[in-house]
Amino acid sequence: MTLNRQGSSLALICICATILPACTRIETGEVGLRINFDKTTDPVERLPGSFNQTLVGTILTFKIQDVAVSVDNMTPLASDNSTIKDFDMTVVYNVNPRAVSELWTTKNRAFHGLSEVSDDILLMQNYVALSARNAAYKVARGYESLKMADNRTMIEQQIRDSIIKTLTDEKLGDKIVVSQVQVRAITPADVIVNSANELVRAQNELKTKEVEVQTAKKEAERIAALNANAGAIGYMNAMANLKIAEGVAAGKVNTIVVPYDFKGIVNAK
Repeated sequence: MTLNRQGSSLALICICATILPACTRIETGEVGLRINFDKTTDPVERLPGSFNQTLVGTILTFKIQDVAVSVDNMTPLASDNSTIKDFDMTVVYNVNPRAVSELWTTKNRAFHGLSEVSDDILLMQNYVALSARNAAYKVARGYESLKMADNRTMIEQQIRDSIIKTLTDEKLGDKIVVSQVQVRAITPADVIVNSANELVRAQNELKTKEVEVQTAKKEAERIAALNANAGAIGYMNAMANLKIAEGVAAGKVNTIVVPYDFKGIVNAK
């Protein structure tokens, strides 16, 4: 009996060793679909945590959570008719797990992408990228090239709204959810940047000249005031001397304080 038990255990181990390598486990954030031996697709989605044998048929895995789409090197036209030198963004979306089979079997395979770090299929990645590109060109047309960076948050929201509208119009709004749009780079054309720099330089030079003119005016006013004051002082000194002379003539002045640099003539009696 002991030998029979040992034999049974050994047989079970052998069976497990044979079967387990021929199984695929669906991980978190993924959904699986079985492709049968006759190349048909089983419509039932395999959810995360399930083990699926691959002895007969195969299992395709699809990443459905936080799928990132990079849309780079765009050159949209701004409202001032200048071409943006570089416009880059990233779109993050999720796929409804219950819509995986429908999207895979009914949509053009060119709409889907493939993960660069795994064998996961990225459902509708190329379609979302195309929708995002069209939205970016449309939204950028409403802004001047030099003002886009300051309105980055608003542009991101408008692009997201435009993508969602496209998905809704195509009856995909309940199957694909766009969670985030991030504009990573907005670079205006060189000629626009150079023109803006020249304008700023000219404005600064004008302000400098205005300050210089105002300074010159104030200096002229200062000199005029000094000259006017100098004449008044001379007049007051002359009047003071006249009063002293009249006082002396009338015998009303007995003492006169003479400045140390006095150069006149005093007749003392």
